[in-house]
Amino acid sequence: MNSKYSKTTTNISYVSAIHKSLALLLLVFIFSCNAVKHVKDGEHLLTKNTIEVDGKVNTEERVNNIPLQKPNTTLPIPFTNIPFRLHIHNLARPNIDSILQTKVYDDSSKVRRKTKLLSRKQLDKEILSRKKFNAWLKRSGEAPTILSEDRTERTSERLRKYYYKRGFIDNTVDFEIQRDSNKRAQVKYTVNKNAPYTLDSLITNIKTPIIDSIYNRNTNTSFIKKGQQYDEDNYIKEIGRINNLMRNSGVYHFTQDYLRVEIDTFKTTNTFNAELFITDRVIRDDNNNTRTEPFKVYKIKDVNIFTDATNENRIANKKITDSITSNGYRLYSYDQLKFKPQALTDAVFIEEGSLYRDIDRTRTSRYLNQLQMFKSLGIDYIPNEQDTTLTANIYLSPDKKYSWTNEVNLSQSNIQTAGVALSTGLKIRNAFKGAETLDISFLGSIGASRNSNANDSGVFFDINEFGITAALTIPRFYIPFNTDRIIPKFMSPTTKINITATGQQNIGLDRQTLSSVFAYNWFPSNAVTNNLELFNIQYVRNLNVGNYFDVYANSFNRLNTIAQDIGFIGSDEILLIDDPRSFEPANTFIQEVIDGNTSLTPDDNDFIAVSNIEERRQRLTEDNLIISTNFDYKKDWRTNNTNKFSSFKFHVELAGNILSSIYNLTGSQRNEDGRFEALGVTFSQYFKTEFDYIKYWDFGGKNILAMRSFFGVAIPYGNSDNIPFAESYFAGGPNDNRAWTAYDLGPGRSQNIEEFNEANLKLHFSLEQRFNLFGSIDGAIFIDAGNIWNAFGNVDDDPDSTFNNLEDLQDIAVGSGFGIRYDFDLFVLRGDIGFRTYDPSLNQSNRWFRDYNFGNATYNIGINYPF
Repeated sequence: MNSKYSKTTTNISYVSAIHKSLALLLLVFIFSCNAVKHVKDGEHLLTKNTIEVDGKVNTEERVNNIPLQKPNTTLPIPFTNIPFRLHIHNLARPNIDSILQTKVYDDSSKVRRKTKLLSRKQLDKEILSRKKFNAWLKRSGEAPTILSEDRTERTSERLRKYYYKRGFIDNTVDFEIQRDSNKRAQVKYTVNKNAPYTLDSLITNIKTPIIDSIYNRNTNTSFIKKGQQYDEDNYIKEIGRINNLMRNSGVYHFTQDYLRVEIDTFKTTNTFNAELFITDRVIRDDNNNTRTEPFKVYKIKDVNIFTDATNENRIANKKITDSITSNGYRLYSYDQLKFKPQALTDAVFIEEGSLYRDIDRTRTSRYLNQLQMFKSLGIDYIPNEQDTTLTANIYLSPDKKYSWTNEVNLSQSNIQTAGVALSTGLKIRNAFKGAETLDISFLGSIGASRNSNANDSGVFFDINEFGITAALTIPRFYIPFNTDRIIPKFMSPTTKINITATGQQNIGLDRQTLSSVFAYNWFPSNAVTNNLELFNIQYVRNLNVGNYFDVYANSFNRLNTIAQDIGFIGSDEILLIDDPRSFEPANTFIQEVIDGNTSLTPDDNDFIAVSNIEERRQRLTEDNLIISTNFDYKKDWRTNNTNKFSSFKFHVELAGNILSSIYNLTGSQRNEDGRFEALGVTFSQYFKTEFDYIKYWDFGGKNILAMRSFFGVAIPYGNSDNIPFAESYFAGGPNDNRAWTAYDLGPGRSQNIEEFNEANLKLHFSLEQRFNLFGSIDGAIFIDAGNIWNAFGNVDDDPDSTFNNLEDLQDIAVGSGFGIRYDFDLFVLRGDIGFRTYDPSLNQSNRWFRDYNFGNATYNIGINYPF
């Protein structure tokens, strides 16, 4: 025993020594790098910009991005200020060509003695590789920011203009440069804003009467108000508002060029007047002569839809052979019309007799693109100046009716060492001539499990799954009544019908699944997505339930130990198992304990443990029938700047209510457990809801702070005492708490004794700082916190895994770590290392930083960001 303990201690000390040595080498590398290595005499490296506004240091991102010169980027790690990319750049040789010439070749271009082992061709390749590596260091690194007084002065002017545009017309800006003897410098900008200017009056000078009338009817939405502090952004927004207003009020020829605003300041009173000018329309004839005339309002006279306006048909000057009029629209086709007229007219928002509106063109383009029927589309207007009308021509170029997609994915998880999946799909466009899309896909996957008895027989790929899915998308609500008043067609309402059948052979508990979804989707705005699954039906049939204890070996081992401890089996029998690998003795032992035929009583901990094992086995092996109604709401505030946004997701689900109501009303019989059955299966009944919020802060230079918070709970009731395994929550894994592997964390402060730990309540929080190291390689530091618990009826007899009150929040697990990511543009390959910072499964006094080392870390590989 002593020697064994000594050996373990020696190994731990050895690993610890390696880690300390690597950390020491890293520190030596960092501090041995000279940041001013390539800074010439008389020059200074800019290390800091400070902007002080009215005596206070400004921390606004918008203001701190104004300086034309910024210090070299540093790693956003607390208590450090290391310009990592600058050090990478300094590793490069600025005069690599002359160095190689001197070291490798002499004046006669003959190879020096130390390079004579290489041929001239080999030597040239080596020289080229050195040059490429040197160029890579320069490209991946960051050249030193050398202080420039000229740019500092220009920055002062930029700051003055910035505050001028915010209404501080009389602001002053000064700067001070602090240089030291180590070739480093800092710049401090001092801004005094002084009193702001406010709008005294707004005068309008609008030439065209109809423009003046439209403007005055809509002043309540103006971005410019009397008494308002001047802000240039408001005037830019106002010009855009007026332009959109006119373009959506029938003024077809109106553009933003006809608008301007002039400002006149009164410096004695800190007020100003503004005058809005809108000129008449300028018309240029064929001789380049111009004249002006008042703007006119245009109406739509005709709407023509060319359903097969392909390049081939138009270039060949083919004649229209088929046409039809429907709902005021004229549809033309060079060949036979292949669409039901309503399928296309429902997607067009430009209506005969209506005023011209830009928004109608935009909505029409968006809706037609969402149909996924056309390779390209175009919308042209032909004006008729005599009667101020427009003819709208919509040109559609259909895509191929049939298309195939193939996809191969490699995967790795906590239950399989390697897996490969192949999916192939057939897309049928305009399947029933109503612009429907029918997708038929086939899935096949194989994998190798980590622990499988199949491997004993030499079979490597012992996990497989095969399935088929048919999905029909209808570009309208398939419903017996009109919903246009509630959900107008500009929200792109669609109906989706999905049927999926899969067969799975995994590491013992094989199963078959049949599911079907009938759902409605609509988009109230570009930021909001709604999805209502009116019916979501899932039937899961487990095929190999007798092999449960072969898969959940921890449960069997615990059961076997209890049987030995109470003398149910002798020490010579060892296992509750019969050959050839039958677990009937284990099942017999469980039944004997529950029936009271052993020395265990219901108050014994071992009796409770056996009861919990049996309850879990029954739940994970029973067939499931879930008939639910779900609603999902998503709002994404993402703009063109994809690194600065927030998103919110809400999910609510009710399962089993329809069947339960029918069975109660009809007085149906219950089974021996007091539950209703459908198709011989006890159907599930529960309520489930989730809230998911993500926020990104962009600090520039790929320096991003990302945050995520998640709460989810599923509450069984009525016909169910617990939540189906497929609807429960787990914690850990590459997209969750990265210090634990998937299914390894929780529930609560329990000891993680099961292979797959799950529960019905989940909390999760993540905070991640992302930054660029060099080139396409990014880094990240993160903190993950959260856990799962049993709660609200889905409880067992283990208080350690149950959420009873707010005091149980002390069982939230905390992981922290860092990661390296490589950006391939199309996707990001991610590697994260998570350390158990606070482990609730340990004793209260030993939870913080207990195993905070690389030996006990969790290594994750993932595709794209975790959130």
